[in-house]
Amino acid sequence: MENQPSSQPNKQAAPQATSVQRQYCDVLVIGGGPSGTTVAPFLSEKGYKVVVLEKAHHPRFHIGESLLPANLPLFERMGIAEQVKAIGMVKPGAEFVSPHHDMSQTFQFGDAWDKSMPYAYQVRRAEFDEILIRNAATKGVEVHEGCKAKSVEFVADDAVVVRAETDAGEMLEWQARFLVDASGRDTFLANRFQIKHRNPNHNSSAVYGHFANAHRHDGAAEGNITIFWFEHGWFWFIPMINDTTSVGMVTWPYYMKTKGERSLQQFLMDGIAMCPTLSERLKDAKLVNEVEATGNFSYVSERNHGRNYVMLGDAYAFIDPVFSSGVLLAMNSGVIAAEAIDNCLKTPARATEALKRFDALMQHGPREFSWFIYRVTNPIMRDFFMYPKNIFRVKEALLSVLAGDIFGKTPIWRSIKMFKLLYYIANVIQPRRAFMGWKQRRFNIRKVDESVVYNA
Repeated sequence: MENQPSSQPNKQAAPQATSVQRQYCDVLVIGGGPSGTTVAPFLSEKGYKVVVLEKAHHPRFHIGESLLPANLPLFERMGIAEQVKAIGMVKPGAEFVSPHHDMSQTFQFGDAWDKSMPYAYQVRRAEFDEILIRNAATKGVEVHEGCKAKSVEFVADDAVVVRAETDAGEMLEWQARFLVDASGRDTFLANRFQIKHRNPNHNSSAVYGHFANAHRHDGAAEGNITIFWFEHGWFWFIPMINDTTSVGMVTWPYYMKTKGERSLQQFLMDGIAMCPTLSERLKDAKLVNEVEATGNFSYVSERNHGRNYVMLGDAYAFIDPVFSSGVLLAMNSGVIAAEAIDNCLKTPARATEALKRFDALMQHGPREFSWFIYRVTNPIMRDFFMYPKNIFRVKEALLSVLAGDIFGKTPIWRSIKMFKLLYYIANVIQPRRAFMGWKQRRFNIRKVDESVVYNA
């Protein structure tokens, strides 16, 4: 039998107010980000009454501007491809810059195993997410912005009751047959079930801002994302249209703790100064927004579903963003959730099977990306990235992973296994270097004082 929700949410539910009129729907979605606004229109098109609750008002700022080529077929399927194209900077590849190598390495998506997805886009998330939520409304989804879910109760007959509060202080209540938690890093259900845990295999934080007048590459390479390794982690450099470039420092908790009394802006600028190649590209740039930070970047929940609920995207788990996988994993989770929920509601006898398949697919993406993410700062893995070889087609397979082509039928997995074998062999051949890399990683991901301040 599927995992059932604990009684904890019922204990934390807000007091019932007799003046609140209960509304009804088939599926209630908490969160109007990429996962919620993907699952909602697909279910609406199948004839279900779907309600989305979004605490903010679109457009609103969000980080995670770099998309992957594997997103593009989904945009076509959703009917939003032209809208995304209109706001996107074409991204033909990804560049890696290491302080331990004399040259940079650029991976072109057109060289991946499947040549039909040669580029992606970099987008302002405020614009991109607004396209998604407006598309959901166009497809018949009932969207409530400025409406924050406050409590949840699992009642008899597999019904779910969610109470929410609007910006104006009005209390609203819905009873649904199925609940979708797409609340992102708010992790609405995981917090109430007390099943969210810091990822024991990774532990990073991010400080980021938008810059104008940053130096970009010429020609088609202008839109490439660049990853800069530095002593305490790595930086992203994401060019977008209208002379806006997103720059973020992803670093370990021990280094975040050194922030001290410095503002987040000064902390970010001091970090940039430690990376000469990035500093050179920003020497004439200026910040155009307030620097923000996100702590406790990587986490995972003990489960992603129950009999009448699922947890999508960041509401279930989040991993380091070095490969720009966040939006793809979120939207793909919406696709597989729509199929699972449809099966659960139409044929309850197949619900267990449907949710088991959902769980397997939900774990597939983070697992495949995580293997590389956990090792990308290792000096031996850096060599593999900086000097890629296509023996056994491993370079093409690696590019397919970087492109997000991990859910289809592209036959990359034998070559990916070979890539991993070559990596392990390199570690055996270089035992001292491998040990020092392992030791450094254990130092990096260790837990530090949780009182580290992330605000300016």
